[in-house]
Amino acid sequence: MQNIIAINAAAQQGILAAQATSDEMLLESIAEGSKPAMHILYARHRVRVYRFILRMVRDTTTAEDLVSQVFLDVWRTAGQFEGRAQVSTWLLSIARFKALTALRQRSHEDLDQDGVLEIADHADTPEAALERSKTSEILRACIAKLSPAHREIIDLVYYHEKSVEEAGKLIGIPQSTVKTRMFYARKQLAELLKSSGVDTLAA
Repeated sequence: MQNIIAINAAAQQGILAAQATSDEMLLESIAEGSKPAMHILYARHRVRVYRFILRMVRDTTTAEDLVSQVFLDVWRTAGQFEGRAQVSTWLLSIARFKALTALRQRSHEDLDQDGVLEIADHADTPEAALERSKTSEILRACIAKLSPAHREIIDLVYYHEKSVEEAGKLIGIPQSTVKTRMFYARKQLAELLKSSGVDTLAA
């Protein structure tokens, strides 16, 4: 019985140690062929990558396929990660490329994502601090009315908490352009919110 308790305790410590491992350390292990490290990284980032892709492609099956492709690329290219950005930013850059490629292949569709209304991201979202679900719905509806470029900036900065520098690197535009897009995105969003009767968020 004591042996079983000891084994369980050791296993639990191993799990906790793995969970405490940084993304960068996980990538180093993945580059060396560690499948457990790959499983941990996948579990840690899968949901965010999926939601990010889903907002772009508006199709759950496509999004799921692209998530698999993203992490397959990670498995193959982990050794090429140079640490110039956060691992999460690197993952989203791969995801963005995959999503844009898929959208180009479906040339009859564009980046107008009305489907964002149906996606509830309860973690790290602008509406997480709002008290009433009605106001949250209005906010999501207003975000969905933004241009693709402005919506992408809002998504990265607010939903994924990326800095101006990280967002710029991910999209491939200068920081000054990110700031400009953020300014106009916030301005347009404020006007949309005000016209919807939500003055408290229009600041």
